[in-house]
Amino acid sequence: METAPAAHQPHWDAALRAAGRRVTRQRLAVLGVLERTPHLEAEAVLREARHALPDLTLQSVYVILTDLTNSGLLRRIEPPHSPARYETRVGDNHHHAICTSCGRVEDVDCAVGHAPCLTPSWTPGSRPMTIHVAEVLYQGVCSDCLGLAEAAAPELSS
Repeated sequence: METAPAAHQPHWDAALRAAGRRVTRQRLAVLGVLERTPHLEAEAVLREARHALPDLTLQSVYVILTDLTNSGLLRRIEPPHSPARYETRVGDNHHHAICTSCGRVEDVDCAVGHAPCLTPSWTPGSRPMTIHVAEVLYQGVCSDCLGLAEAAAPELSS
């Protein structure tokens, strides 16, 4: 077994083993990056992980992201007009809000405690199914971008 980077979280060792995966420096580096900074795309994960592993390649990051997503340790989100992003928050039915100006992604818990998005109202004639996951994506402009837009807008004179 390869040794892990010095500043990794020990809970990832157990999570990897429970998922039937070997504990490697590369997997720990990717998990550590996404735990510290969720919602990154693969290239951003690579940039951050290279601080600990300078020889890590983009292809290796893609393989690790796919493997950890398939094993349930990561969640892949696919905002429109953006590369896929990844996060370590799995196992709950949270949603995401994305700023259409800067692309920032934030987690959004279900609006009501019982996850109403998992109990849809079926249209007449549809063939209902049991829903396990609902992908809700809120799109808008974040407060930072709104502030920049307001500061850049010239004052209107009467």
